[in-house]
Amino acid sequence: MRPQHRMIAASLGEYAMRVVITGAGSGLGRALAQHYAARGAQVACADIALDRAGQTVSMLPGDGHFAALVDVADDASVDALRDAVHARWEQVDLLFNNAGVASGGRMVDADMAEWRWMLEINLLGVVRGCRAFLPRMIERRTGHIINTASFAGLAAAPGIMTYGTAKAAVVTLSEQLRAEVHGHGVRVSVACPSFFKTNLCENFKGADNFKRGALRMMDAAVVSADDIASRIAEGVSRGDAIIVPTSAERMRWRLRRWFPNYYFRQLLKLVKARAFQGVE
Repeated sequence: MRPQHRMIAASLGEYAMRVVITGAGSGLGRALAQHYAARGAQVACADIALDRAGQTVSMLPGDGHFAALVDVADDASVDALRDAVHARWEQVDLLFNNAGVASGGRMVDADMAEWRWMLEINLLGVVRGCRAFLPRMIERRTGHIINTASFAGLAAAPGIMTYGTAKAAVVTLSEQLRAEVHGHGVRVSVACPSFFKTNLCENFKGADNFKRGALRMMDAAVVSADDIASRIAEGVSRGDAIIVPTSAERMRWRLRRWFPNYYFRQLLKLVKARAFQGVE
């Protein structure tokens, strides 16, 4: 628990941290819900599929959890989630803007419908979540917003044009918002996981070969959603601005920042090798 939360707990006596997670019906969202519930938090599990959010709630230890329906691509739906949460809780300690979709393909292959779909959910869904919950956090001078981006938003890799661009925008949004709310008692982090086993490709848009490649890399991942959730929670507890939960990707991120030309050459080698193996 962060010092800020310990002070809240001390002032309120018995206090359960209150956590809102979008995309909580499966994958990383479900793993985050389980992680925080196991540590005594009350969790609002929001998802576009209410039955899946309910399944997550049924798996959580403790009480005070609830499921909520949300479509992060819809203004009114996100506002309704905020109202439902605030009707139960005076404050939100952690907001995970986690819901998202996946795509893969080159610039010339992605039509404008895919661009609008991707940005509406993966970028503007985060914007909606921040806009909905931030005013009360600022008013109460407490809270932590964690936006789920992806290592794709840091990697500058080809073949994931719409997805990588949207996730890069989430990284930038989070960094700007962190500076904007500094001094208001609110923290902002962005999580940038790489491949792990999840159902992110369930609503995949793009070329089939890119989907097959993404699924292969997910299947080959040595980390689970639970591993990623635990490492993200550790970064949240430390107050990290950018959370890259796997060591290989942290090294690649440093290489890109410190040695951009070397990183680019290595990136091209990796892309060539994966294309040769039929992974692209």
